[in-house]
Amino acid sequence: MTTSVDLTQSFKAYDVRGIVGETITPESVRAVGAAFVDVLELTGKRVLVGGDMRPSTPEFMQAFTEGATARGADVVQVGLISTDMLYYACGVEDAAGVMFTASHNPAEYNGMKMSQAGAVPVSSDTGLYEIRDVAQGYLDSGEIPPADSTGTVTEMDLVSGYATYLRSLVDLSGGRQLKVVVDAGNGMAGKTTPAVLGDAVLEGLPLEIVPLYFELDGTFPNHPANPLEPENLRDLQAAVLEHGADIGLAFDGDADRCFVIDEKGQPVSPSAVTGLVARREIARAQAGSEVHAAETEPVVIHNLITSRAVPELVLASGGRPVETRVGHSFIKAVMAQERAVFGGEHSAHYYFRDFFNADTGMLAAMHVLAALGEQDGPLSELAEEYDPYVASGEINSTVEDKQGAVDRVLERFADRDVTVSTMDGTTVSAADGSWWFNLRPSNTEPFLRYNGEAQDEQTMASVRDAVLEIVREG
Repeated sequence: MTTSVDLTQSFKAYDVRGIVGETITPESVRAVGAAFVDVLELTGKRVLVGGDMRPSTPEFMQAFTEGATARGADVVQVGLISTDMLYYACGVEDAAGVMFTASHNPAEYNGMKMSQAGAVPVSSDTGLYEIRDVAQGYLDSGEIPPADSTGTVTEMDLVSGYATYLRSLVDLSGGRQLKVVVDAGNGMAGKTTPAVLGDAVLEGLPLEIVPLYFELDGTFPNHPANPLEPENLRDLQAAVLEHGADIGLAFDGDADRCFVIDEKGQPVSPSAVTGLVARREIARAQAGSEVHAAETEPVVIHNLITSRAVPELVLASGGRPVETRVGHSFIKAVMAQERAVFGGEHSAHYYFRDFFNADTGMLAAMHVLAALGEQDGPLSELAEEYDPYVASGEINSTVEDKQGAVDRVLERFADRDVTVSTMDGTTVSAADGSWWFNLRPSNTEPFLRYNGEAQDEQTMASVRDAVLEIVREG
């Protein structure tokens, strides 16, 4: 028997994403649930199953539960959660789990983010493709053979434990009163924000929360839950100005990423947030804590597209910066290897050792709120300290021969005093430190992605325009 669903269409390097009813169906999810148990050897063990507010999520959670219990796992259904709530639960409960979400993708999509016990990611390097292949076999055969004993199904509420855990890591009770506009984008931050920053679960904080699109609605009626796109920040920017707020926070659909807006309605770059949080986590590690002994040179991870201000600030704060490739599975692996206290990416993913090396937008937001509440000045002034350079932002060029375009650029820049790195794409840096740029090919689209930075606007624009002209020749 053959199936109409080809799992290679939805299994990506880090997670599963597909169009509901086409590349991801209840039947395929049921097979994945069984394969998840088989490949990770979870028969007789607990598996946490949760998801976001997309209309297809309840049916998919049930299908996964059926597949997993058929192969002997004991499923704990954790209901409507954010992705970082799953990481929290996998860490605290020391259990594997799956989160049904397509993050910032449109409503017709859904998918799965998988985690091993301890919040260790399941990616193409750690079993994801094996799960795909076993599941494809079940789909093609049309049956899932039952285990010797069918697993049980129970339920667990994570909200109170999650909120309490995050509050134990950042104390927001002693800061000045702040007015905070939060755009949940009809995503899961509509549930997590009242629990963590409000008084829905715990005692209230000196924060006045102005909610924007807190209603959980996986059809995203107001705007896509993708704050990486500037147009999706406009409502938040307007609300910050309208309410005279101190800060604005925007979360994506599954609430694992957080973007920050200052009191003027201007975005604070993820690199500035990375620098700010890094300084706080370095100081915390150097002072020691109940969890870790005092450290003399705490490690901070950053990907190669974050601002050069990040490693400079880490060094100045007594830490040790470690550069890595773009992508959460790389970051998490290096976090574990280096026992890093913190890691940040240009895409607004923030990773914490005390959060099981996993990413959580809410914890990063709490650090920014704490830093702002501890001083009297506005966020724009605070952020300026962490953002001394001028960045281009990510610019995509449609190029069929990506390597040919990169080779042309290197040839034209060969007579300049530069260094070249090929850690992730190609990074060209001026020897005097005045500018750098990176060209990275997309793995899934005919795009060559440009990111650059310089000491001033004129230099940034000059290098950017020169490189893009070469890339787009012909």
